[in-house]
Amino acid sequence: MRPVFPALWLSARGVWALLAVAVALALAGAFPVLLGVAFALAAAFFALLGLDAARGPHGRDLRLTRLETGSQALRRRGELGYRLENRAGIAIRAGLYETPVPTLRFERESLDVRVGPRSFAEATLGFLPLERGRVRLDAVYLWVENAIGLLRRRYVAPEALELRVFPDLSAIESRGVLAKRATALQAGLRKLRMRGVGSEFESLREYLPGDSFRAIDWKASARRGRLMVEQTEVERNQHVLVLLDAGRLMLARLGPQRKFDYALTAALSVARIAQAAGDNVGFIAFGAKPLLTLAPRRGIAHMTALAEAAFDLQPRREEPDYETILTGVKQRYTKRSLIVLFSDMFDPAGSAALLAGLATLVPRHLVMCVLMNDEAIASALDAPPHDVREAYRTSVAMLLADERAVAMATLRAKGIIVVDVPAPSLSVAVLDAYLEVKSKGRL
Repeated sequence: MRPVFPALWLSARGVWALLAVAVALALAGAFPVLLGVAFALAAAFFALLGLDAARGPHGRDLRLTRLETGSQALRRRGELGYRLENRAGIAIRAGLYETPVPTLRFERESLDVRVGPRSFAEATLGFLPLERGRVRLDAVYLWVENAIGLLRRRYVAPEALELRVFPDLSAIESRGVLAKRATALQAGLRKLRMRGVGSEFESLREYLPGDSFRAIDWKASARRGRLMVEQTEVERNQHVLVLLDAGRLMLARLGPQRKFDYALTAALSVARIAQAAGDNVGFIAFGAKPLLTLAPRRGIAHMTALAEAAFDLQPRREEPDYETILTGVKQRYTKRSLIVLFSDMFDPAGSAALLAGLATLVPRHLVMCVLMNDEAIASALDAPPHDVREAYRTSVAMLLADERAVAMATLRAKGIIVVDVPAPSLSVAVLDAYLEVKSKGRL
């Protein structure tokens, strides 16, 4: 432990004791009979002060280490752990202070820890990550007092720590609700085996009212003398390619997070679900040029590599090159795939390039375009204007809403699946759209 200048300082108890001595001396000036008492108090104070300074503890008697914290999730509570060792022969009380970090919100300013002689104590400090990516925690500062408590010693533990804040994927961890809503899911997300509609034969059963006539297996019915229905399951080992726009439009904030953070969370969620379904998942993040490219593969190791590579991706203040990226996808991926693009469209020029690029993919692939509608635009349209400024605000919102509606209508007219929901609902909406594609055998 390294001392911080000034290494010794009066504690709150020391300040009050010094104030008491000063008051006694002031009263002794007015009442000489109290002079002996005042000098006795002063002598006792300075004697205890010297004893406090001599007892310590000293820096060599203390050791502070951070405990392993693991990975954190964006805007999900985490905890920092500490272990304070006291090698001195006296009990101590300490206060721990983290160096402020703009992207973390600590629950408390400091931690109070009491440690017995030649012992140790552990403590935790809760925090909330405000931004995704790598976060560096610098030195920890602490003050230490002994049982006398007149002096406070100040030290610094220069041990740094790097936290990795991942997107919050809790939406897929609680997707039991999804399995209940999607009646085609019979074995849950572990196998993603959906009977009744699909492309691979699973089994035969007797015909029931409401079954499609197209599902009747006439040969099996003739052999058994009763109507038999062919059950299918969704084909596995299909290709799902996730495209993530990291351009300037994704820098905008919707509430507490940027559009890009919502999109990345949803992109990793659908990739995880597709992996659970046995599909091959590829990933491309791009701005003016590709930022991350992973070829379609399946397996837990591939998903782990994807999460490790993508957790600290950041959007850039540049125009995305839709034409180059989508042309490259068309040339490189010839097998029919589900292409899920996370982007935004407000700028007419950018929207035109995006629409043209997606249209070239439709003949071979099934394309899904995922957007986040801006609640600020909806609120501007819902609130009647009361002055000129609000009228201009409403006019701009109407223009943006019209451009967006035209762009989405064009996408749907070309056979592209469009998901357009508020940002907080994005992950769930995309997972539902993917499961619908799989259950209906559209891919």
